Amino acid sequence: MGSIGVGQTVIRKEAWEKVTGQAKYTDDFISNDTLTAQIVTSTYAHAKIQKIDVSSAASLPGVKAILTGEDYPILFGQLIEDHPPLAKGIVRYYGEPVALVVADSAFTAAKAVAMIHVFYEPLPVIGSPSQAVAANAPLVHEQMILYEIAQKDIYPKYNTNICDQKKIRKGDVERGFTQCDCIVEAEFHLPQSDHIAMETRSAQARIDASGTVYIKTASQSPFNVKKIISKVFQIDQSKVIVEVPFVGGGFGGKAPVQLEILAYIASASVGGRAVRLTNSRENDMVSSPCRMGLEAKFKLGATRDGMLQAVQMEYLLDTGAYSDIGPTLIKAIIVDCTGPYKIDNVYCDAFCVYTNHPYVTSYRGFSHASSAFCIERMMDKLAQKLNMDPAELRYKNALRPGCTSPTQVEITSSNFGDLNSCISKLQEIINWSEGTRVEVGENKIRAKGMACFWKTSNSPTDAVSGVFLTFNTDGSINLNCGCVECGPSMKTTAAQILSEKLKMDINRIHVNMDVNTKYSPEHWKTVASMTTYMVGRAVLRAAEDVIRQLSSLAAVVLRCPPEDLEVAYEKVYVRHDPSLFLPLKELVHGYKYPNGNSVEGQILGRGSFIMSDLNVLDQETGKGKSGPFWTVGAQAVEIEYDEKEYTYRFVKAATVIDAGRVLNPKMAEGLVKGGMCMGLGLGSRESFSYDEEARVQDTSLRTYKVMHFGETPKYLVSFVETPQIDAPYHARGIAEHGIIGIPAALGNALSVAVHAELDELPLVPETIWHMKTGGIL
Repeated sequence: MGSIGVGQTVIRKEAWEKVTGQAKYTDDFISNDTLTAQIVTSTYAHAKIQKIDVSSAASLPGVKAILTGEDYPILFGQLIEDHPPLAKGIVRYYGEPVALVVADSAFTAAKAVAMIHVFYEPLPVIGSPSQAVAANAPLVHEQMILYEIAQKDIYPKYNTNICDQKKIRKGDVERGFTQCDCIVEAEFHLPQSDHIAMETRSAQARIDASGTVYIKTASQSPFNVKKIISKVFQIDQSKVIVEVPFVGGGFGGKAPVQLEILAYIASASVGGRAVRLTNSRENDMVSSPCRMGLEAKFKLGATRDGMLQAVQMEYLLDTGAYSDIGPTLIKAIIVDCTGPYKIDNVYCDAFCVYTNHPYVTSYRGFSHASSAFCIERMMDKLAQKLNMDPAELRYKNALRPGCTSPTQVEITSSNFGDLNSCISKLQEIINWSEGTRVEVGENKIRAKGMACFWKTSNSPTDAVSGVFLTFNTDGSINLNCGCVECGPSMKTTAAQILSEKLKMDINRIHVNMDVNTKYSPEHWKTVASMTTYMVGRAVLRAAEDVIRQLSSLAAVVLRCPPEDLEVAYEKVYVRHDPSLFLPLKELVHGYKYPNGNSVEGQILGRGSFIMSDLNVLDQETGKGKSGPFWTVGAQAVEIEYDEKEYTYRFVKAATVIDAGRVLNPKMAEGLVKGGMCMGLGLGSRESFSYDEEARVQDTSLRTYKVMHFGETPKYLVSFVETPQIDAPYHARGIAEHGIIGIPAALGNALSVAVHAELDELPLVPETIWHMKTGGIL
């Protein structure tokens, strides 16, 4: 007998396929007649394209087609249609695709790419958000006014580099600051960085004789791929079929659409033949979208007893050369701009600005790791100035039921949870009481820093999810949903939720691991830590649908009212006399009487969910509701700092999350630990650096450093469970949250250890050395 229900650890459904190497990813599906595409990329961050000479490459045996921006003068984009698949006339970032080669082998394609010569006329570059908004700054997009806006709450500022702006106006900030006894101010600089998923982005395309387009892709948003391909190329949606097998990590980086469009035009150029396009690691880091950069200015005030009164902040988000999801990233920032704290007077401006950096997209935490770094560093600065314990300052200002969010949504225990319980538990497991700075001898300092976090979603107000249930003749169930299995074991969670509802062995529930937009019910995107909430709600509705059908049929056979029946343990039985029952396998394909007569037919379950009670934020005040709930928590990092060498090592990292209810304990713990590891990487080493011409210098894992297993600290993970009453079995989303507060906690710990204000990332030893010595040897 296997496991039944939620609240216990179960092995993920795809575990055996993955650990035995049998799991197949997009680039594993290659037939002998599949052609290979490779991109030619820009060597300038901003330049006019004077000429593209493809003559030598085109004559190379095995080259089937070469495409440039002149062949497809189109624009696409999720929110602002500002992005050409291949640069036309101008390049706007280093690594931008300028040509596409289709050949009979990867070797031939690579050889042809090297033979294509592109001639450029360099243009002035915008190398930072502050440069982008400076007076008389060169425009990255001179014709922004001509772009189609795909979503109504986007507010570009034409004839500037600002493609969107959002604001919060709550209370009276000027009056709030007059009530403050203590005010701190600071500026923050946070760089772009990369997702570094194990599987690089990959897409394949073919077009059959009827004109039907088949896309196979490593994507977190197959239904969005379908819609964008349909819209950009004027193809009926019914003729665009997107397939997604296992995805080897995404972290938000595989939510946008890029290679799918290139694969489609490559296939179209060779008569619909199958074409594969897989990024090299270098192209995946530079040509495809990365994580946002940020500059911020803060002013925070409190009374002498530490009660927060007012905050004023300005964010400049580096969206890179194209907008992609940047406008939604600044929306996410302003929605949660105060951190999980009660501040009645809020003045926040956030600007999404074009630069000549690689364009950005969603990344685990969806801007919150960056914005949390700013507010949590400010909380520590304030605590230091007030001579107050940083944990006490956070505890006394934590949001509680009856407070309101920056967008003026009322906080309840259900939609928010219990942050103070998280803080208290964190203090216990990290041993906060021993002190935040301890000298341990030999020039070594042990220091601790903490940070709190919260995050709601910013999904469309009509985001949907669906589930289909079918039965096998032995009574087992097939569960089909449109979410992508990209790591967090969402398919297993869906099976657990169904197992709980039907009281069925989870091993008897079979889940479609792939997604095919032809037969899988639509799911918005596998992002935002919303999949458990959305798919889970759809699963429960589908389960209720089959329970109703089974009870109706069994009532006829057992000659009793349907309301007297229960469905559980693969039986339909009479509630007051369980000895009267029918096995599921005798009902799921209709019931057959002893004389051969049959009634009803297959039991087919369906469940659908759509976001409700969400609305567009007011343009002037930011008032509105962008997500159904928050997930909150507290995190801490302990480091050992060497005062002589300016180096440090990680000792411990701790996280306490209010999960509502933990559905799969070991899986939840592993998910959070993975996020913490990513957070330590962002805080300590990961970033893009640029030369004076805005060319990315970190184009491979030789120079872009990530966390190594031997460097990881002792991870401590614990949970608080405050029920979210509208969630499946009260569970909140937790997939992203392990990363959010870790860079801030690291920054706070190092600032305590070093006796310096560290307000930029990553916190490499060189930065600390320069801060302490002024760069003088």
